[in-house]
Amino acid sequence: MDHTLRQLSKRPYPDPNQSNLSCPRLQALLADMDQIMQTGAVQFFVDYERSHGNYVVDADGNVLLDVFCQTSSIFLGYNHPVMKDVFLDDKNLLSMISRPALASFPPVDYAQQIRDSLISIAPKGLTQFTQMMCGSCSNENAYKAAFIAYMARQRGKPLSTESEEYKTAIVNQPPGCPDLSVLSFMGAFHGRTFGCLSTTHSKAIHKLDIPAFDWPIAPFPVLKYPLDQFKRENEAEEKRCLEQTADLIDKWNKKGSRVAALIVEPIQAEGGDRHASPNFFLGLQKLCKEKDVVFIVDEVQTGGGNTGTLWAHELWNGAESPDIVTFSKKFQVAGYFFKPHLKPKEPYRIYNTWMGDFVKVAMLKKAMEEVRKEGLLALAKESGAVLLNGLRTLETRYPSVIHSARGQGTFCAINCHTPAVRDQTVQKLRNKGINVGGSGDSAIRFRPTLTFQPKHAHMFLNTFESVLK
Repeated sequence: MDHTLRQLSKRPYPDPNQSNLSCPRLQALLADMDQIMQTGAVQFFVDYERSHGNYVVDADGNVLLDVFCQTSSIFLGYNHPVMKDVFLDDKNLLSMISRPALASFPPVDYAQQIRDSLISIAPKGLTQFTQMMCGSCSNENAYKAAFIAYMARQRGKPLSTESEEYKTAIVNQPPGCPDLSVLSFMGAFHGRTFGCLSTTHSKAIHKLDIPAFDWPIAPFPVLKYPLDQFKRENEAEEKRCLEQTADLIDKWNKKGSRVAALIVEPIQAEGGDRHASPNFFLGLQKLCKEKDVVFIVDEVQTGGGNTGTLWAHELWNGAESPDIVTFSKKFQVAGYFFKPHLKPKEPYRIYNTWMGDFVKVAMLKKAMEEVRKEGLLALAKESGAVLLNGLRTLETRYPSVIHSARGQGTFCAINCHTPAVRDQTVQKLRNKGINVGGSGDSAIRFRPTLTFQPKHAHMFLNTFESVLK
Protein backbone atom coordinates (compact mmCIF):
# COMPACT_ATOMS: atom_id res chain seq x y z
CA MET A 1 0.00 0.00 0.00
CA ASP A 2 1.64 3.28 -1.07
CA HIS A 3 1.54 6.72 0.53
CA THR A 4 -1.66 7.71 -1.28
CA LEU A 5 -3.68 4.75 0.00
CA ARG A 6 -2.28 5.20 3.51
CA GLN A 7 -3.34 8.84 3.49
CA LEU A 8 -6.82 7.94 2.28
CA SER A 9 -7.22 5.56 5.21
CA LYS A 10 -6.31 8.16 7.85
CA ARG A 11 -9.66 9.84 8.21
CA PRO A 12 -11.92 10.44 11.23
CA TYR A 13 -14.15 7.41 11.71
CA PRO A 14 -17.90 7.70 12.18
CA ASP A 15 -19.02 7.15 15.75
CA PRO A 16 -20.83 3.76 15.93
CA ASN A 17 -22.28 4.69 19.33
CA GLN A 18 -24.28 7.65 18.13
CA SER A 19 -28.02 7.00 18.11
CA ASN A 20 -29.08 9.75 15.73
CA LEU A 21 -27.45 12.06 13.27
CA SER A 22 -28.03 15.72 14.00
CA CYS A 23 -29.37 17.17 10.76
CA PRO A 24 -30.80 20.67 11.22
CA ARG A 25 -29.16 21.99 8.06
CA LEU A 26 -30.52 19.07 6.01
CA GLN A 27 -34.07 20.14 6.75
CA ALA A 28 -33.39 23.75 5.85
CA LEU A 29 -31.68 22.82 2.58
CA LEU A 30 -34.50 20.44 1.67
CA ALA A 31 -37.11 23.10 2.28
CA ASP A 32 -35.18 25.57 0.13
CA MET A 33 -34.61 23.17 -2.77
CA ASP A 34 -38.16 21.87 -2.64
CA GLN A 35 -39.37 25.28 -3.79
CA ILE A 36 -37.76 24.80 -7.20
CA MET A 37 -37.50 21.03 -7.85
CA GLN A 38 -38.59 17.53 -6.82
CA THR A 39 -36.64 16.53 -3.71
CA GLY A 40 -38.18 13.17 -2.83
CA ALA A 41 -35.04 11.27 -3.88
CA VAL A 42 -32.66 13.36 -1.73
CA GLN A 43 -31.02 11.22 0.98
CA PHE A 44 -28.81 13.94 2.43
CA PHE A 45 -26.74 16.90 1.25
CA VAL A 46 -22.99 16.35 1.00
CA ASP A 47 -20.06 18.56 1.90
CA TYR A 48 -17.83 17.44 -0.96
CA GLU A 49 -14.90 19.58 0.15
CA ARG A 50 -14.63 17.73 3.48
CA SER A 51 -15.45 14.24 2.16
CA HIS A 52 -12.37 12.10 1.63
CA GLY A 53 -11.52 8.55 0.62
CA ASN A 54 -14.22 6.16 1.85
CA TYR A 55 -15.83 8.76 4.09
CA VAL A 56 -18.59 11.15 3.12
CA VAL A 57 -19.43 14.22 5.22
CA ASP A 58 -22.97 15.53 5.18
CA ALA A 59 -24.10 19.16 5.32
CA ASP A 60 -24.36 18.98 9.12
CA GLY A 61 -20.80 17.70 9.54
CA ASN A 62 -21.69 14.06 10.23
CA VAL A 63 -19.01 11.65 8.96
CA LEU A 64 -20.23 8.41 7.40
CA LEU A 65 -18.38 5.40 6.06
CA ASP A 66 -19.78 5.32 2.52
CA VAL A 67 -20.46 1.80 1.28
CA PHE A 68 -22.86 3.00 -1.43
CA CYS A 69 -20.74 5.74 -3.04
CA GLN A 70 -23.10 7.75 -5.21
CA THR A 71 -24.92 4.64 -6.42
CA SER A 72 -21.69 2.84 -7.29
CA SER A 73 -20.14 5.71 -9.24
CA ILE A 74 -17.11 6.67 -7.10
CA PHE A 75 -14.02 4.89 -8.42
CA LEU A 76 -11.15 5.66 -6.02
CA GLY A 77 -12.87 7.57 -3.23
CA TYR A 78 -13.76 11.17 -2.52
CA ASN A 79 -11.15 13.80 -3.40
CA HIS A 80 -8.53 11.30 -4.44
CA PRO A 81 -5.32 13.23 -5.24
CA VAL A 82 -4.79 11.38 -8.52
CA MET A 83 -8.20 12.53 -9.74
CA LYS A 84 -7.50 16.08 -8.62
CA ASP A 85 -4.35 16.04 -10.76
CA VAL A 86 -6.52 15.73 -13.88
CA PHE A 87 -7.80 19.24 -13.30
CA LEU A 88 -4.33 20.68 -12.78
CA ASP A 89 -3.47 19.84 -16.40
CA ASP A 90 -3.96 22.94 -18.58
CA LYS A 91 -4.98 20.81 -21.57
CA ASN A 92 -7.84 19.27 -19.60
CA LEU A 93 -8.81 22.67 -18.26
CA LEU A 94 -9.00 24.06 -21.80
CA SER A 95 -11.14 21.09 -22.86
CA MET A 96 -13.54 21.87 -20.04
CA ILE A 97 -13.77 25.47 -21.18
CA SER A 98 -14.18 24.65 -24.89
CA ARG A 99 -16.32 21.52 -24.36
CA PRO A 100 -15.73 19.94 -27.79
CA ALA A 101 -18.50 18.31 -29.79
CA LEU A 102 -16.44 15.14 -30.01
CA ALA A 103 -18.06 13.39 -32.98
CA SER A 104 -17.68 16.42 -35.25
CA PHE A 105 -14.81 18.50 -33.83
CA PRO A 106 -12.57 16.20 -31.75
CA PRO A 107 -9.24 17.37 -30.31
CA VAL A 108 -6.17 16.49 -32.37
CA ASP A 109 -5.06 13.78 -29.89
CA TYR A 110 -8.52 12.33 -29.25
CA ALA A 111 -7.92 8.95 -30.92
CA GLN A 112 -4.75 8.41 -28.87
CA GLN A 113 -6.52 9.46 -25.68
CA ILE A 114 -9.22 6.88 -26.40
CA ARG A 115 -6.60 4.18 -27.06
CA ASP A 116 -4.77 5.01 -23.83
CA SER A 117 -7.91 4.97 -21.71
CA LEU A 118 -10.97 3.22 -23.07
CA ILE A 119 -9.51 0.82 -25.62
CA SER A 120 -7.01 -0.30 -22.98
CA ILE A 121 -9.88 -1.64 -20.83
CA ALA A 122 -12.06 -2.99 -23.64
CA PRO A 123 -13.43 -6.53 -23.26
CA LYS A 124 -11.54 -8.96 -25.48
CA GLY A 125 -12.59 -8.82 -29.13
CA LEU A 126 -14.59 -5.59 -28.74
CA THR A 127 -12.38 -3.26 -30.74
CA GLN A 128 -14.99 -0.59 -31.43
CA PHE A 129 -16.26 2.05 -29.04
CA THR A 130 -18.97 4.71 -28.89
CA GLN A 131 -18.89 7.30 -26.11
CA MET A 132 -22.08 8.57 -24.46
CA MET A 133 -23.04 10.67 -21.44
CA CYS A 134 -24.77 8.19 -19.10
CA GLY A 135 -25.86 4.59 -18.68
CA SER A 136 -29.34 5.14 -20.07
CA CYS A 137 -28.14 6.73 -23.30
CA SER A 138 -25.47 4.04 -23.63
CA ASN A 139 -28.12 1.33 -23.57
CA GLU A 140 -30.53 3.32 -25.74
CA ASN A 141 -27.94 3.72 -28.48
CA ALA A 142 -26.77 0.12 -28.14
CA TYR A 143 -30.35 -0.89 -29.03
CA LYS A 144 -30.21 1.40 -32.06
CA ALA A 145 -26.88 -0.10 -33.14
CA ALA A 146 -28.36 -3.59 -32.87
CA PHE A 147 -31.42 -2.61 -34.93
CA ILE A 148 -29.31 -0.92 -37.62
CA ALA A 149 -27.01 -3.93 -37.92
CA TYR A 150 -29.95 -6.37 -37.97
CA MET A 151 -31.68 -4.59 -40.84
CA ALA A 152 -28.41 -4.19 -42.76
CA ARG A 153 -27.95 -7.98 -42.55
CA GLN A 154 -31.52 -8.55 -43.70
CA ARG A 155 -31.16 -6.29 -46.74
CA GLY A 156 -27.65 -7.32 -47.68
CA LYS A 157 -27.03 -4.17 -49.71
CA PRO A 158 -27.02 -0.37 -49.26
CA LEU A 159 -30.28 1.53 -49.57
CA SER A 160 -31.03 4.24 -52.10
CA THR A 161 -32.32 7.54 -50.72
CA GLU A 162 -35.24 7.01 -53.10
CA SER A 163 -36.17 3.69 -51.52
CA GLU A 164 -39.46 2.94 -49.83
CA GLU A 165 -37.56 2.64 -46.53
CA TYR A 166 -36.42 6.25 -46.72
CA LYS A 167 -39.88 7.51 -47.66
CA THR A 168 -41.68 5.67 -44.85
CA ALA A 169 -39.12 6.22 -42.09
CA ILE A 170 -39.79 9.94 -41.99
CA VAL A 171 -43.44 9.28 -41.00
CA ASN A 172 -42.75 6.44 -38.54
CA GLN A 173 -44.07 3.71 -40.81
CA PRO A 174 -42.66 0.38 -42.04
CA PRO A 175 -40.60 -0.71 -43.83
CA GLY A 176 -38.46 2.30 -42.91
CA CYS A 177 -39.38 1.91 -39.24
CA PRO A 178 -39.51 -1.88 -38.91
CA ASP A 179 -41.24 -3.84 -36.17
CA LEU A 180 -38.23 -5.06 -34.18
CA SER A 181 -37.85 -5.78 -30.48
CA VAL A 182 -35.36 -6.19 -27.64
CA LEU A 183 -35.82 -9.04 -25.17
CA SER A 184 -35.23 -8.17 -21.52
CA PHE A 185 -35.75 -9.80 -18.13
CA MET A 186 -38.06 -9.34 -15.17
CA GLY A 187 -36.27 -7.42 -12.44
CA ALA A 188 -33.99 -5.67 -14.94
CA PHE A 189 -33.05 -2.01 -14.86
CA HIS A 190 -31.53 -0.52 -18.01
CA GLY A 191 -32.37 3.15 -17.65
CA ARG A 192 -35.13 5.73 -17.87
CA THR A 193 -35.00 6.91 -21.48
CA PHE A 194 -37.87 5.84 -23.73
CA GLY A 195 -36.54 2.61 -25.19
CA CYS A 196 -34.72 1.67 -22.00
CA LEU A 197 -37.94 1.93 -19.99
CA SER A 198 -39.44 -0.79 -22.18
CA THR A 199 -36.64 -3.07 -21.00
CA THR A 200 -36.76 -1.96 -17.34
CA HIS A 201 -38.87 -4.08 -14.98
CA SER A 202 -37.64 -3.39 -11.46
CA LYS A 203 -40.14 -0.86 -10.06
CA ALA A 204 -43.50 0.21 -11.47
CA ILE A 205 -42.99 3.87 -10.58
CA HIS A 206 -40.15 4.04 -13.11
CA LYS A 207 -42.59 3.18 -15.90
CA LEU A 208 -45.91 4.60 -14.73
CA ASP A 209 -47.73 6.77 -17.32
CA ILE A 210 -45.05 6.22 -19.99
CA PRO A 211 -46.05 4.43 -23.22
CA ALA A 212 -44.00 1.28 -23.79
CA PHE A 213 -43.07 -1.00 -26.67
CA ASP A 214 -44.60 -4.47 -26.81
CA TRP A 215 -41.30 -6.27 -26.37
CA PRO A 216 -40.75 -9.72 -24.82
CA ILE A 217 -39.95 -10.03 -21.10
CA ALA A 218 -38.32 -13.27 -19.95
CA PRO A 219 -38.09 -14.56 -16.37
CA PHE A 220 -34.75 -14.07 -14.61
CA PRO A 221 -33.66 -16.89 -12.29
CA VAL A 222 -34.61 -16.53 -8.65
CA LEU A 223 -31.91 -18.50 -6.87
CA LYS A 224 -32.07 -20.00 -3.41
CA TYR A 225 -29.30 -19.49 -0.87
CA PRO A 226 -26.90 -20.85 0.29
CA LEU A 227 -26.08 -21.93 -3.25
CA ASP A 228 -24.33 -25.14 -2.22
CA GLN A 229 -27.51 -26.33 -0.47
CA PHE A 230 -29.82 -25.71 -3.44
CA LYS A 231 -27.71 -26.73 -6.43
CA ARG A 232 -30.36 -28.96 -8.04
CA GLU A 233 -33.20 -26.47 -7.51
CA ASN A 234 -31.16 -23.57 -8.90
CA GLU A 235 -30.07 -25.52 -11.97
CA ALA A 236 -33.73 -26.35 -12.67
CA GLU A 237 -34.69 -22.70 -12.24
CA GLU A 238 -32.04 -21.50 -14.70
CA LYS A 239 -33.04 -24.21 -17.20
CA ARG A 240 -36.67 -23.06 -16.96
CA CYS A 241 -35.69 -19.44 -17.61
CA LEU A 242 -33.51 -20.36 -20.61
CA GLU A 243 -36.30 -22.42 -22.15
CA GLN A 244 -38.82 -19.62 -21.71
CA THR A 245 -36.38 -17.13 -23.22
CA ALA A 246 -36.02 -19.29 -26.33
CA ASP A 247 -39.80 -19.68 -26.56
CA LEU A 248 -40.35 -15.91 -26.31
CA ILE A 249 -37.88 -15.21 -29.11
CA ASP A 250 -39.72 -17.69 -31.34
CA LYS A 251 -43.10 -16.27 -30.36
CA TRP A 252 -42.17 -12.67 -31.14
CA ASN A 253 -40.49 -13.64 -34.41
CA LYS A 254 -43.62 -15.50 -35.50
CA LYS A 255 -45.90 -12.57 -34.78
CA GLY A 256 -43.69 -10.28 -36.87
CA SER A 257 -41.87 -8.33 -34.15
CA ARG A 258 -38.48 -9.88 -34.72
CA VAL A 259 -36.12 -9.99 -31.73
CA ALA A 260 -32.98 -8.17 -32.84
CA ALA A 261 -31.27 -7.97 -29.44
CA LEU A 262 -31.28 -9.39 -25.93
CA ILE A 263 -30.03 -7.35 -22.97
CA VAL A 264 -29.08 -8.67 -19.55
CA GLU A 265 -27.16 -7.52 -16.46
CA PRO A 266 -24.49 -9.84 -14.98
CA ILE A 267 -26.14 -9.02 -11.63
CA GLN A 268 -29.54 -7.34 -11.50
CA ALA A 269 -28.22 -4.42 -9.52
CA GLU A 270 -31.44 -2.40 -9.10
CA GLY A 271 -33.84 -5.34 -9.15
CA GLY A 272 -32.62 -6.84 -5.87
CA ASP A 273 -29.00 -7.85 -6.56
CA ARG A 274 -30.14 -11.03 -8.24
CA HIS A 275 -27.39 -13.35 -9.47
CA ALA A 276 -27.27 -16.26 -11.90
CA SER A 277 -24.56 -18.79 -12.69
CA PRO A 278 -22.05 -18.48 -15.55
CA ASN A 279 -23.86 -21.39 -17.24
CA PHE A 280 -27.04 -19.33 -17.45
CA PHE A 281 -25.35 -16.38 -19.13
CA LEU A 282 -23.33 -18.57 -21.48
CA GLY A 283 -26.58 -20.33 -22.32
CA LEU A 284 -28.10 -16.96 -23.25
CA GLN A 285 -25.09 -16.16 -25.43
CA LYS A 286 -25.38 -19.50 -27.20
CA LEU A 287 -29.10 -18.93 -27.75
CA CYS A 288 -28.44 -15.50 -29.24
CA LYS A 289 -25.95 -16.96 -31.71
CA GLU A 290 -28.42 -19.64 -32.76
CA LYS A 291 -31.23 -17.17 -33.31
CA ASP A 292 -29.26 -14.28 -34.85
CA VAL A 293 -29.85 -11.99 -31.87
CA VAL A 294 -27.34 -9.36 -30.70
CA PHE A 295 -26.19 -10.23 -27.16
CA ILE A 296 -25.94 -7.03 -25.08
CA VAL A 297 -24.53 -7.08 -21.55
CA ASP A 298 -25.33 -4.06 -19.41
CA GLU A 299 -22.33 -3.42 -17.15
CA VAL A 300 -23.37 0.10 -16.14
CA GLN A 301 -23.32 -0.84 -12.45
CA THR A 302 -21.27 -4.05 -12.43
CA GLY A 303 -18.36 -2.70 -14.50
CA GLY A 304 -15.43 -0.95 -12.85
CA GLY A 305 -13.84 -3.50 -10.56
CA ASN A 306 -16.12 -4.06 -7.55
CA THR A 307 -16.58 -7.70 -8.55
CA GLY A 308 -12.81 -8.23 -8.42
CA THR A 309 -12.61 -8.12 -12.21
CA LEU A 310 -12.87 -5.03 -14.37
CA TRP A 311 -15.93 -6.52 -16.09
CA ALA A 312 -18.34 -8.82 -14.25
CA HIS A 313 -18.90 -10.91 -17.39
CA GLU A 314 -15.23 -11.99 -17.18
CA LEU A 315 -16.32 -14.21 -14.29
CA TRP A 316 -18.29 -16.36 -16.77
CA ASN A 317 -15.01 -17.48 -18.41
CA GLY A 318 -16.68 -17.50 -21.80
CA ALA A 319 -14.82 -18.23 -25.01
CA GLU A 320 -15.69 -14.80 -26.37
CA SER A 321 -17.11 -11.50 -25.19
CA PRO A 322 -20.72 -10.40 -25.66
CA ASP A 323 -21.54 -8.54 -28.88
CA ILE A 324 -22.02 -5.25 -27.01
CA VAL A 325 -21.01 -4.22 -23.48
CA THR A 326 -22.46 -0.99 -22.08
CA PHE A 327 -20.98 0.92 -19.14
CA SER A 328 -20.99 4.12 -17.10
CA LYS A 329 -20.88 4.99 -13.36
CA LYS A 330 -17.46 4.05 -11.87
CA PHE A 331 -15.72 4.49 -15.21
CA GLN A 332 -16.73 8.19 -15.12
CA VAL A 333 -17.26 8.13 -18.87
CA ALA A 334 -20.17 6.23 -20.44
CA GLY A 335 -20.68 4.36 -23.69
CA TYR A 336 -20.49 0.91 -25.18
CA PHE A 337 -17.90 -1.42 -26.71
CA PHE A 338 -18.93 -3.58 -29.63
CA LYS A 339 -17.77 -5.99 -32.29
CA PRO A 340 -16.72 -4.49 -35.66
CA HIS A 341 -19.68 -5.87 -37.65
CA LEU A 342 -22.02 -3.71 -35.55
CA LYS A 343 -20.49 -0.40 -36.64
CA PRO A 344 -23.00 1.63 -38.73
CA LYS A 345 -21.73 2.34 -42.23
CA GLU A 346 -23.33 5.78 -42.43
CA PRO A 347 -22.47 8.78 -40.22
CA TYR A 348 -25.00 10.37 -37.87
CA ARG A 349 -26.84 7.08 -37.19
CA ILE A 350 -25.53 7.11 -33.61
CA TYR A 351 -24.92 10.74 -32.75
CA ASN A 352 -25.49 13.65 -30.39
CA THR A 353 -23.80 16.99 -29.83
CA TRP A 354 -21.29 16.05 -27.13
CA MET A 355 -20.79 12.30 -27.68
CA GLY A 356 -19.26 12.08 -24.24
CA ASP A 357 -16.80 14.27 -22.39
CA PHE A 358 -13.07 14.57 -23.13
CA VAL A 359 -12.20 15.39 -19.49
CA LYS A 360 -14.01 12.28 -18.26
CA VAL A 361 -11.76 10.25 -20.57
CA ALA A 362 -8.73 11.84 -18.90
CA MET A 363 -10.19 10.99 -15.48
CA LEU A 364 -10.62 7.36 -16.48
CA LYS A 365 -7.04 7.17 -17.74
CA LYS A 366 -5.69 8.48 -14.43
CA ALA A 367 -7.96 6.24 -12.38
CA MET A 368 -6.93 3.11 -14.28
CA GLU A 369 -3.26 3.96 -13.79
CA GLU A 370 -3.94 3.97 -10.05
CA VAL A 371 -5.95 0.74 -10.21
CA ARG A 372 -3.08 -1.05 -11.91
CA LYS A 373 -0.32 0.48 -9.78
CA GLU A 374 -2.06 -0.27 -6.48
CA GLY A 375 -3.52 -3.65 -7.41
CA LEU A 376 -7.02 -2.44 -6.54
CA LEU A 377 -8.82 -5.32 -8.27
CA ALA A 378 -7.03 -7.70 -5.92
CA LEU A 379 -7.98 -5.44 -3.02
CA ALA A 380 -11.65 -5.67 -4.08
CA LYS A 381 -11.40 -9.47 -3.88
CA GLU A 382 -9.67 -9.34 -0.49
CA SER A 383 -12.04 -6.82 1.05
CA GLY A 384 -15.01 -8.51 -0.58
CA ALA A 385 -14.11 -11.84 1.01
CA VAL A 386 -14.07 -10.19 4.44
CA LEU A 387 -17.39 -8.47 3.76
CA LEU A 388 -19.20 -11.52 2.37
CA ASN A 389 -17.90 -13.92 5.01
CA GLY A 390 -18.97 -11.46 7.66
CA LEU A 391 -22.45 -11.16 6.17
CA ARG A 392 -22.76 -14.94 6.10
CA THR A 393 -21.76 -15.12 9.75
CA LEU A 394 -24.31 -12.46 10.70
CA GLU A 395 -27.15 -14.16 8.81
CA THR A 396 -26.58 -17.29 10.88
CA ARG A 397 -26.73 -15.22 14.08
CA TYR A 398 -29.78 -13.17 13.10
CA PRO A 399 -31.83 -15.38 10.74
CA SER A 400 -35.09 -13.70 11.73
CA VAL A 401 -33.83 -10.40 10.28
CA ILE A 402 -31.47 -11.12 7.35
CA HIS A 403 -30.79 -13.91 4.85
CA SER A 404 -29.31 -14.77 1.42
CA ALA A 405 -25.89 -13.12 1.64
CA ARG A 406 -24.32 -13.09 -1.81
CA GLY A 407 -21.77 -11.27 -3.90
CA GLN A 408 -18.67 -11.08 -6.05
CA GLY A 409 -15.77 -9.03 -4.68
CA THR A 410 -17.23 -6.10 -2.76
CA PHE A 411 -20.33 -6.12 -4.99
CA CYS A 412 -22.39 -7.74 -2.21
CA ALA A 413 -25.93 -7.76 -0.90
CA ILE A 414 -28.09 -9.31 1.79
CA ASN A 415 -31.87 -9.51 2.13
CA CYS A 416 -34.10 -8.45 4.99
CA HIS A 417 -37.32 -10.40 5.50
CA THR A 418 -39.56 -7.43 4.67
CA PRO A 419 -39.21 -4.10 2.85
CA ALA A 420 -40.05 -2.25 6.07
CA VAL A 421 -37.26 -3.98 8.00
CA ARG A 422 -34.83 -3.20 5.18
CA ASP A 423 -35.73 0.49 5.20
CA GLN A 424 -35.48 0.68 9.00
CA THR A 425 -32.09 -1.08 8.93
CA VAL A 426 -30.70 1.29 6.28
CA GLN A 427 -31.80 4.28 8.39
CA LYS A 428 -30.38 2.82 11.61
CA LEU A 429 -27.05 2.24 9.87
CA ARG A 430 -27.03 5.82 8.68
CA ASN A 431 -27.75 7.02 12.20
CA LYS A 432 -24.66 5.10 13.28
CA GLY A 433 -22.46 6.57 10.56
CA ILE A 434 -22.76 4.03 7.72
CA ASN A 435 -24.24 4.87 4.32
CA VAL A 436 -25.61 1.87 2.40
CA GLY A 437 -28.24 1.51 -0.32
CA GLY A 438 -31.36 -0.50 -0.93
CA SER A 439 -32.01 -2.75 -3.90
CA GLY A 440 -35.23 -4.35 -5.07
CA ASP A 441 -37.94 -4.88 -2.47
CA SER A 442 -35.88 -5.90 0.54
CA ALA A 443 -32.14 -6.11 -0.24
CA ILE A 444 -29.32 -4.01 1.19
CA ARG A 445 -26.57 -3.50 -1.37
CA PHE A 446 -22.93 -2.56 -0.99
CA ARG A 447 -21.06 -0.54 -3.64
CA PRO A 448 -17.86 0.79 -2.05
CA THR A 449 -14.87 2.36 -3.77
CA LEU A 450 -11.92 0.34 -5.02
CA THR A 451 -9.89 1.70 -2.09
CA PHE A 452 -12.27 0.02 0.39
CA GLN A 453 -10.06 -2.08 2.66
CA PRO A 454 -10.66 -5.07 4.96
CA LYS A 455 -10.65 -2.72 7.97
CA HIS A 456 -13.54 -0.79 6.42
CA ALA A 457 -15.40 -4.07 5.96
CA HIS A 458 -14.83 -4.92 9.64
CA MET A 459 -15.98 -1.44 10.64
CA PHE A 460 -19.20 -1.91 8.71
CA LEU A 461 -19.81 -5.44 10.01
CA ASN A 462 -19.35 -4.38 13.62
CA THR A 463 -21.83 -1.55 13.20
CA PHE A 464 -24.23 -3.78 11.28
CA GLU A 465 -24.29 -6.28 14.12
CA SER A 466 -25.01 -3.53 16.62
CA VAL A 467 -28.05 -2.60 14.53
CA LEU A 468 -29.22 -6.22 14.19
CA LYS A 469 -29.07 -7.00 17.92
